[in-house]
Amino acid sequence: MKQDFLKYQAQTSPHPLAMEVSHANGSYIYDTNNKAYLDFVAGVSATPLGHNHPKVINAIKEQLDKYMHVMVYGEYAQNAPVKLAKLLAKNLPFPLEKTYLTNSGTEAIEGALKLAKRATGRSEIISANNAYHGNTMGSMSVMGYEERKQAFRPLLPDVRFINFNNEDDLKLITTKTAGVILETIQGGAGFIQPENGYLEKVRKRCDAVGALLILDEIQPGIGRTGKLFGFENYNCIPDILVIGKGLGGGMPIGAFTASSQHMDLLQNNPKLGHITTFGGHPVIAASALATLKEITESNLMAEALEKEQLFRKLLVHPLITDIRGKGLMLALITPSADITNSVILQCHNEGLILFWLLFEPKAVRITPPLTISNDEIIKGCSIIIDVLDKIKK
Repeated sequence: MKQDFLKYQAQTSPHPLAMEVSHANGSYIYDTNNKAYLDFVAGVSATPLGHNHPKVINAIKEQLDKYMHVMVYGEYAQNAPVKLAKLLAKNLPFPLEKTYLTNSGTEAIEGALKLAKRATGRSEIISANNAYHGNTMGSMSVMGYEERKQAFRPLLPDVRFINFNNEDDLKLITTKTAGVILETIQGGAGFIQPENGYLEKVRKRCDAVGALLILDEIQPGIGRTGKLFGFENYNCIPDILVIGKGLGGGMPIGAFTASSQHMDLLQNNPKLGHITTFGGHPVIAASALATLKEITESNLMAEALEKEQLFRKLLVHPLITDIRGKGLMLALITPSADITNSVILQCHNEGLILFWLLFEPKAVRITPPLTISNDEIIKGCSIIIDVLDKIKK
């Protein structure tokens, strides 16, 4: 399988891990030799309830027995996507009340950028340096990392960049600005949180000049920071909220949510302002609905903060210089990229799945399922410390 994987399936890097997967359950992934790997990554934050959660699986099977795809997005009323959009509205502050369901996070970013331009009649988009919002052309245009996008230029015009947490840069947001797009917590940059009321200040600046604030919650969202969405920790309500990854419970999904006043602009002038064939797919929406119900009706969000403290208590070592992030969105920082690479690869050999971040080479991603047990956290952290001890020697 590995040979065919490398020969026939397009790769994203020269050296993929290429683990041959047999099955997965709970907090574990098993290879074809039936070796168990404790999962501290959760599909890069995409499986918040772990693998094969019974409520998610049952919801998918029930929908499969009824029907799969029946019509392009937005024409037919279908139970699962309607209930999902309604439950999102119930759990979001006013005026975030209408949701457009897409196939992926990057597609939702594309829709959000279009909506900001449509609502304001302006063209300028402001993003942050070291930002990551996806890899389609519009999303790549607002990526704040030139090395990853220079080969694909020209990209969207009228995109400017500011530094995250730099209040002086807010003056660059003007009456020419259609939208400001920020990750609530910068992911690829190393899980950088907003400081000193930064997001509140961005919100006020956008209000002052009539620009829309787009917050990308594709990584921080769906309970990972102790709240359903990360922005709830920072007293800042966006005009457009972008969701992805964990919302699908392991299935591919994205969404952007805004006020009815703004979202209805996509219906006319022109009609079909944003269209998709498979967005809001009933099987995926059923998975997302079951996931969202479980997270909002359980104690998993509160437990995420308790589990964060357990991680911080256990991960103390001379080669750990910092632990960034909030809840179960954590980045362990080592002194060098070489040490980080060694930690990730050696832990994998020991049966623990860790991963890299996009733009911070010293960071080790720790984003386990919200359902991970304390015993599993203790087990995984012990592996990390043992590996670090060997590196130190």
